[in-house]
Amino acid sequence: MSITRRQFMAASAASLASASVVGAEGPSAKGQVVHTVYFWLKNPDSITDRDALIAGLKTLKKVPEVKSLHVGVPANTEKRDVVDNSFNVFELMFFDDLAGQATYQQDPIHLAFVKNCSHLWEKVVVHDSLTV
Repeated sequence: MSITRRQFMAASAASLASASVVGAEGPSAKGQVVHTVYFWLKNPDSITDRDALIAGLKTLKKVPEVKSLHVGVPANTEKRDVVDNSFNVFELMFFDDLAGQATYQQDPIHLAFVKNCSHLWEKVVVHDSLTV
């Protein structure tokens, strides 16, 4: 299944909206936001595509709201039922709060990343959480 840029942006906006609604209900709304993203490449055997996506992701550390960025690939760890290493590239970001994460979504650097790299991936899964 392929995800278009428009679908990715709509899913991101929906995710952000639901996080804002849920987060606003309790005191944890002021907690640090941990943003994890898993990417599955359209061409999973292409080192060139993988490296282009990694390079694109690394540009995101220039966004002022991004407090920390980790980009990685699946580790060759022990095979267990609970381990899913089917993804090709992983991104982990930290934001001070929900407002910072919301600002990041509209930052020109993030929008340029989506525009320039979305053709590389087939699937994206985002998990956002608040520190408790």
